Amino acid sequence: MVKRVGGIRRKTRSKFRKNIRAQGKISLVHFFQKIDEGSSVVLKAETAYQNGMYCSRFHGKIGKVVGKQGACYKVEIKDGGLKKVQLVHPIHLKKVN
Repeated sequence: MVKRVGGIRRKTRSKFRKNIRAQGKISLVHFFQKIDEGSSVVLKAETAYQNGMYCSRFHGKIGKVVGKQGACYKVEIKDGGLKKVQLVHPIHLKKVN
């Protein structure tokens, strides 16, 4: 058998790149933000913190928070015709108005 090549961040060099003004220390306000159930959020990766990061194919997608598990939130995303649930840390989420 052939070994699987690559990990979860394979081919994401340009996709997860941050603006030069956004580089530096991560924001503690975003790290500890509280999000209500039913609110809409955008999946936007904070590349300096890899824990609780979603799969790269969902980058930029809008989802709905359906619950909480530990420090992370359960976000429901439509992928094609299917609804999928991702566990995402709040630092990788941005609220939508």
